[in-house]
Amino acid sequence: MDFVIRPYTPADRDWVLECEVALQEHERAIHDTRLPGLPHSRDYLALLWDVLAENNGIMLIAETAEGERVGLVAGHVVDEPWPVETRDSTRYGYVSDIYIRPEARSAGLAKALLDASAAHLHQSDPTLTRLRVNVLAVNTIACRAYEKAGFTPYEVMYERRLGPIRS
Repeated sequence: MDFVIRPYTPADRDWVLECEVALQEHERAIHDTRLPGLPHSRDYLALLWDVLAENNGIMLIAETAEGERVGLVAGHVVDEPWPVETRDSTRYGYVSDIYIRPEARSAGLAKALLDASAAHLHQSDPTLTRLRVNVLAVNTIACRAYEKAGFTPYEVMYERRLGPIRS
């Protein structure tokens, strides 16, 4: 599949919301901590636009040669100094969102979007040496895609329930 990666424009707004809802519903199906896609994805996007604007961020859209949108990625710079970690570990590029439409998966699009996001973030701050992304541990499809794109586990967070499941 041939595709073009370009920056987000306001004309993409409704499509991006559809992608965020689909992503949220996918995660909701695999983990009980996720809320329904609507209305929560609207609230999330409102926050995301601010984070991207304040932190050298970007949202990129992938589309086919025919102009059909098939994927997106959003990323920004994180700067959280911590006294026990190296500076290159506490200032890094962070991929907050990535979504590939089902029909476009397994074509290398995730890697291309991640590479494009990395290039933008590194260009905005050439001192960045790391790109990170979080993923639900049970999202094995996403884990495989990230590993295929050159990511390796950095930190692993475990959880244990302290009481009954909340509805």
